[in-house]
Amino acid sequence: MTPSGCFANDSTRWPWRFARITRRGLFPPQRQETSPPLHNKGSRKTTHLTVNGRLEITRRVYWNKQSGSVVPVDKWLGIDRDNYSPGLGEMCCREASGDDFRKAAEDIRRVGQIDLTHETVRQIVEREGLVALGAWQAGEFGPGWSAADCASVPGGPTTIITGADGVKVPLVTEAEKAKRRAARRKPGPRPKCRRKAICKGSDQGYKEFKILAFYDPSHSHQYAVGTSGDHDALGRLMRREGGKIQLDKAQVKYSVSDGAPWILKQYQTRLPMLDANVLDYYHLREHAIATSYVVFGEGSEQALEWREEMMGVVIKEGPVRLLEELGELRGKTRSTVKRKSIVGLQKYVAERVAMLDYPGFKAKGYDIGSGPTEAFCKTLTSRLKGSGMRWDKPNAEAMMTLASIYTSGLWNIYWRTRRAA
Repeated sequence: MTPSGCFANDSTRWPWRFARITRRGLFPPQRQETSPPLHNKGSRKTTHLTVNGRLEITRRVYWNKQSGSVVPVDKWLGIDRDNYSPGLGEMCCREASGDDFRKAAEDIRRVGQIDLTHETVRQIVEREGLVALGAWQAGEFGPGWSAADCASVPGGPTTIITGADGVKVPLVTEAEKAKRRAARRKPGPRPKCRRKAICKGSDQGYKEFKILAFYDPSHSHQYAVGTSGDHDALGRLMRREGGKIQLDKAQVKYSVSDGAPWILKQYQTRLPMLDANVLDYYHLREHAIATSYVVFGEGSEQALEWREEMMGVVIKEGPVRLLEELGELRGKTRSTVKRKSIVGLQKYVAERVAMLDYPGFKAKGYDIGSGPTEAFCKTLTSRLKGSGMRWDKPNAEAMMTLASIYTSGLWNIYWRTRRAA
């Protein structure tokens, strides 16, 4: 008789002791069929900067000839791209947006209790600025509003105003870079490790950056961007950003600018749907003041009275009446220098008659001042124009992009996206 089954008669070996166990996951990384095996190179330390301080992490590194070094833990923790967290990047950008990098490093040390050198802050901010610039150029973010949101009163017409201008930005020239390299060069053999490639310097000490702004009359919706390109680059920017805010769907849409020919040309070519192009009142006033000083004498009572009278004429009666007044004054003047100044003002007005229909613009409720655009120009480039500051062109454009994000009210939206990336 076969004895009944009992625990002693059953095998006490666990079935999985002989099973093949396949390791999955990141530790170590799985070998690809088409790549050579990864070799374990041992444990290595790395540091990562965060808003809570500097973290030191020991992790295992793998290597093969095809892929190079592979560090699975870095990818798993999300530290494989940068040696700092997005939170620290935002903090550095916020602090350095209004002050120089030394002052920003001091503020971060004082407020955040994070000890960073000004050079580290500079590298982080410029790196984040270039990332933001690339994301903006790729169309990954833009204004958070459109023409449908720009009604001054509920049920009223939607209105968008646009403006453009140029601002001179100080840049490092190639000659200055060559002089610095010569001063750093030391006698003896050159080091084996190659330094990071340095971007080429500018051919001039100052370059004009172009600023473009869109806003509604209440300024509750505004969007300002900039470029280091030429006037054609600004024109392409007008077309692209105007499409994002659906400018063609606004019921009232016009530009206010200083009347520079290149600006007017780009508006007429790239944004032909605009209802009008308005000349900034204060730019016309500056030309009238200059003429009054030449004709009647700087600071004289007669100069003050004449320019106020002329500005009243153009506001109430328009540019044609102003040209008539200038013609009468020219006929009464015999001095060659004075006549030349009057002719210059006549030519300035005659070339911009359509932009000077102030009586019609006022009747429609249009703004005739480009103050908001001038303010955007100052805000976007104030960090670039500090005392003694000179920039490489890519870094200057990157810093201007960060200022654009902040000025346009997109700071929180952008950094949420940056953290999620």
